[in-house]
Amino acid sequence: MARQGGFCLGSFFLILGFVGFFSTPAEAAVKKYQFDVQVKNISRLCHAKPIVTVNGMFPGPTVYAREGDSVLVNVTNHAQYNMSIHWHGLKQFRNGWADGPAYITQCPIQTGQSYTYTFNITGQRGTLWWHAHILWLRATVYGAIVILPKEGTPFPFPQPYRETNLIFGEWWNNDVEEIVKQGNQMGLPPNISDAHTINGKPGTLFPCSEKYTFAMEVEQGKAYLLRIINAALNDELFFSIAGHNLTVVEIDAVYINPFTTQYILIAPGQTTNVLIQANQRPGRYFMATRTFMDVPIPVDNKTATAILQYKGIPNTVVPLFPSLPAPNDSNLALSYNSKLKSLNTPNFPANVPLNVDRHLFYAIGLGRNACPTCLNGTQLTASLNNVTFVMPQTALLEAHYFNKKGVFTMDFPDRPSTPFNYTGAPLTANLRTSLGTRLSKITFNSTVELVLQDTNLLIVESHPFHLHGYNFFVVGTGVGNFDPAKDPAKFNLVDPPERNTVGVPTGGWTAIRFRADNPGVWFMHCHLELHTGWGLKMAFVVEDGKGPNQSVLPPPKDLPTC
Repeated sequence: MARQGGFCLGSFFLILGFVGFFSTPAEAAVKKYQFDVQVKNISRLCHAKPIVTVNGMFPGPTVYAREGDSVLVNVTNHAQYNMSIHWHGLKQFRNGWADGPAYITQCPIQTGQSYTYTFNITGQRGTLWWHAHILWLRATVYGAIVILPKEGTPFPFPQPYRETNLIFGEWWNNDVEEIVKQGNQMGLPPNISDAHTINGKPGTLFPCSEKYTFAMEVEQGKAYLLRIINAALNDELFFSIAGHNLTVVEIDAVYINPFTTQYILIAPGQTTNVLIQANQRPGRYFMATRTFMDVPIPVDNKTATAILQYKGIPNTVVPLFPSLPAPNDSNLALSYNSKLKSLNTPNFPANVPLNVDRHLFYAIGLGRNACPTCLNGTQLTASLNNVTFVMPQTALLEAHYFNKKGVFTMDFPDRPSTPFNYTGAPLTANLRTSLGTRLSKITFNSTVELVLQDTNLLIVESHPFHLHGYNFFVVGTGVGNFDPAKDPAKFNLVDPPERNTVGVPTGGWTAIRFRADNPGVWFMHCHLELHTGWGLKMAFVVEDGKGPNQSVLPPPKDLPTC
């Protein structure tokens, strides 16, 4: 069984933060949680500092439910910051009020106030996660969501003996919000993190970390399910376990065609479930992360470790270290992602839209805008189709629902105004972007194809993009410029991976498809917190349909106000 925060099925309801549940045997349950947002002193890397937590836990409590359950999470904010919580990957059908991104679907929960997130889990099972969705507070405010299949429904892979959550994060020795504020004042990126963590612990390679190392105990001959979440703010990560293969069975709470590998690659916002067999010589084995970055950009390149420890082996045994990919191995990254395929069985079909009603092409760029008070008179920005998104002062969903004027415009461009050689020589002149709270209107139940194209505006870079309110199918990806005449012929329309967060490769493109059957205002943004803060984000307004269950639900009575 897992120690220091691991989870086994026998302890299903013995979870801090869990208030209760009720159900009859044939009905779905109602799960209730109390989240108290509070500041707590935490020590890591020989540094102690106050951090924002949920229920004093770092990482925060796991939300457990079954497919079909209803969940109520009452969030009470005792911290000095405004707060909102996003339930990353939950579709929130017609219920954007529970989605969580501040100023997009709700005003934040102010100090001393409470808000109850109420949502149903429909047609989803697997590993997702929750996190703060305001400022950079998700550096410490995050936790897992574990959705079990309906009672009596087995996994479509061998039943594991036990399961454990592994949540990857980043740690700064200093106050994260102060670091970000200093960076913004200079118009530059803030200082990179001081360590990566696994379940809030950096591991034995860091000073003062002997007791801050997550350990998981296994029994010889048993199978274990690892629910892996990348909650890091800015780093894609390789992960490997010394001496043990990983069988990937699920991504972003969607079952996939299983394959076995020595490592996984996981971007911020993504989840991956793997099976491991405890079939090696009993001993201690490091589990380790390594940052993937294939361009010369400063990153936290330090390795976080945890320990896989066979039962009965003493702590004095020195763990074996895994062989990790090179930090800049682009080919390995592309190769790994190419192996991800939907299960596509009668029980778990891949309902890929074959016909497309709306074609979108978004060019991802970095830029520089004038800033007289900044260090060089300019500040770094980011944009989609040269639009740097400006956050509103009130929630977009509220403005849409109540038809409030002057909050946003509905003119986000479907494609760049001026096409160019997106991945040619670096473009370092005329890097100004336009600013605006510009949204894109989508007809209810229409099918959408979106091509996300990286560009060499300043520098090419990999970008993980997350779409709220939806899963989508990753039908194609490639290096260089997307070719609308040739590339669609190579799309996988049979068993593409279904995700909620996808990496756009460095100097390349990714094509996704989805059916817009969830009305509301849905955020789409780069899940690198640095780029989101610089404006690499936008939102879709999916119109109501004409049927009785095709419109946005009324807002809850306790919805926070701005």
